[in-house]
Amino acid sequence: MRLCIVGTGYVGLVSAACFAEMGNTVTCIDVNPSVVDQLNAGHVHIFEPGLEPMVLRSHADGRLNFTTRLEDGIGDADCVFICVGTPPREDGSCDLSHVHQVARQIGRTMQAPLVVVDKSTVPVGTADMVRGLILEELGRRGADIEVDVVSNPEFLKEGAAIADFMRPDRVVIGTDSQRAASLMRELYAPFTRTRDKMLFMSVRSAEMTKYASNCMLATKISFINEIALICEKVGADVREVRNGIGSDSRIGYQFIYPGVGYGGSCFPKDVKALIQTASGSGVEPMLLNAVEAVNRRQKRHMAEMVLERFAPEGGVAGKVMAMWGLAFKANTDDMREAASLSVIEELTGAGMRIRAFDPVAGGNARRILAENPLVEVLPDQYGVCDGADALLVVTEWNQFRNPDFARVKSLLTSPRLFDGRNLYQPAAMIERGFDYCCIGGGDAMARERLKGGPKAG
Repeated sequence: MRLCIVGTGYVGLVSAACFAEMGNTVTCIDVNPSVVDQLNAGHVHIFEPGLEPMVLRSHADGRLNFTTRLEDGIGDADCVFICVGTPPREDGSCDLSHVHQVARQIGRTMQAPLVVVDKSTVPVGTADMVRGLILEELGRRGADIEVDVVSNPEFLKEGAAIADFMRPDRVVIGTDSQRAASLMRELYAPFTRTRDKMLFMSVRSAEMTKYASNCMLATKISFINEIALICEKVGADVREVRNGIGSDSRIGYQFIYPGVGYGGSCFPKDVKALIQTASGSGVEPMLLNAVEAVNRRQKRHMAEMVLERFAPEGGVAGKVMAMWGLAFKANTDDMREAASLSVIEELTGAGMRIRAFDPVAGGNARRILAENPLVEVLPDQYGVCDGADALLVVTEWNQFRNPDFARVKSLLTSPRLFDGRNLYQPAAMIERGFDYCCIGGGDAMARERLKGGPKAG
C-alpha cells in the first residue's frame, strides 16, 4: 500500500517505520523543515530502541520518505494517518488544534477517495469532527469525493514500541465503512498472522478504548502505590503483598510495581483528558480524580522520605544528593511528567544540591533544569556519587540493577541509599552496610528481621 503519515513524532515515526518494514511505501509529512532535513540525512530525532536502523533501512530502500508538503504524500495514498500531537490544555482537556489543521489541509488537498485514520490519542467524537472539517473544505472546493474516517488508536509502550507495533496484543479499528474496514484489515494482516488480533468496533468505542486502557493501567499503578504507603505505616512489606495479590489470576502482576509514580506522554495526559470528558458529559469521575491525586502525592513521597531521614542532621540544605535516572521510565529519553522533576523540585526547594545521571535523558534534562542552579546533570554514573551525602535511584535502567555497591559506598560520604523503584533486596543492602530506604516498608521489615524480630511465616 501507499501510505501518508502526518506527523513524525513518536507515534508517527514508529508507525511509519513499521509499515515500511512490511513493504508498504510510506511518505511522512512534518511541518518542521529541520526535522525533515534531519530524517532525510539519516538522523533520527527520537530515541527508541530499534527505531533508527529500521528508519535508515527503509529510507535507503526508497520505501520511507520525508517531506513538508502534504500534497507530495496524499496524491496517490490509499490512506492518510493523522499522528500529530494533542497536548493537554491548562484544564486537562486535549488541544486538538493540530488535528483540526491537518483535517482541513486534507480536505483542501485530496483528489481521490481516501481513508483518513486518527492515530493520535483524541477524545470521543474527534473522528466525526475530522470528517466534518474535511467535508467542509471539500464543499468549499465544490468537490464531491468520498472520505471515510477511522479511529485506530496506538498502544505503544515507550522503550518497547517497535515490538508492540510489530507484534501487537490487539489492533483496534473503529469504523462503520466496509471499504475502510477491508483496507485496514489488509494493511494490518502482516502484523496479525499468528492469530486474529483485529478488533472492529464503532468509531466512538475505539476512541474510548484508548483512554479506558491507559486509565486502567494508571489506576493499577496508583492502587499499588497507595497500598505501599499504607504498608509503610502498618509494618507490612509491599513486595510480599504484591506477590500475594499478583498470584491471583484475576489481578496479575503487571503494572502493580510500587515506585515514584507514573509519568510520560500518555498516562498523565489521558487521565486528565478522560476526567474532562466525563465532567463535560455530566459524570463525576471520582475514581479517575483519585488516581490522579494519588499519583501527585506519590511523586513527592520519596522527596518527603529524604527530608524526613535528614531532619535529625539539620535538614538537607547544603547537602548533595546523587541521583540515578531522570527519564520517566527506562529505555526512553522522555522527561514529560517525570517523577524526577517533582523530587528535584522538592529537594532543591529545601536547599539540597542534586547531581544526576541518566544514560539517555541527560541532554533533555539539562535543558529542562537549566535554570535551577542547584542541579548538575553529569555523564558519569559513579561520578555523581563522589562526595554526595546519599544516592537516590529514580529510574529503573538495567545498569542500575546490579551496580558496584562497594564503589558506590566508597564514594558517598555516608552509605545512604534511597530506592525509588525497589530494585534491591532490603536485607542484602542492609548487610552491605547501607542505610537503605525503599518504597512500601520492606526496609523496616528487613531491619526487624535482621535484629531477630518476627519472621515471615
